Amino acid sequence: MTPSCPLQNLIRRRRKDARPAEITAAALEVFAEKGFAATRLEDIAAKAGASKGTVYLYFKNKEVLFKAAVEAAMAPAIEAAEALASDTRRPPVELLREFVFGWWQMVGSTPLGAVPKLLVAESGNFPELVRWFHDAFISRGHRAMTRIIELGIARGEFRPQPAAVAARIIFAPLFSFLIWRRAFIGFMADLPPPEDFLAQAVEMLTYGLATRENKP
Repeated sequence: MTPSCPLQNLIRRRRKDARPAEITAAALEVFAEKGFAATRLEDIAAKAGASKGTVYLYFKNKEVLFKAAVEAAMAPAIEAAEALASDTRRPPVELLREFVFGWWQMVGSTPLGAVPKLLVAESGNFPELVRWFHDAFISRGHRAMTRIIELGIARGEFRPQPAAVAARIIFAPLFSFLIWRRAFIGFMADLPPPEDFLAQAVEMLTYGLATRENKP
């Protein structure tokens, strides 16, 4: 038997190292398409070009794989949001706008955009998944937006108000737009392009937040 050469061994090791990321990327697409309950590990394995046994080699069950897939895709987005909220050098209005449009680019326009609809639809059967997603991501995004609003209030650019409540109000249209696109896209002919909707939402929200002196 001819021994494997060092280059072949290196290629195999790199392929093995890349496997979990390939599986989580495939899993996110399948979960987005089928939902959590209807997705089978066989479906994910086929999407990833792997065997079901290979999937089990890295992830012991479907819930673990779902969390890993969402976390791998969501972590960069939430970390970017937190970094943005910590930037006190820029105007709060600019931070808010970048937060909203960055959220769309990194979450709403990707397979991650299907996760809120998925969790709403299946929250009754899988409440622990919903709790995990809230604690791991929604609460962190909410705190980041709250800090941006608090910065605006401290600088006198936003009206004094409960910043945490205002952050919820800012997230509400973003969440609604995802649901509309994912659940009703074939029935809402008047649904505007995401960029137009988000621009209008940001304009209305920042006008409501601004002090009288800072209104355009």
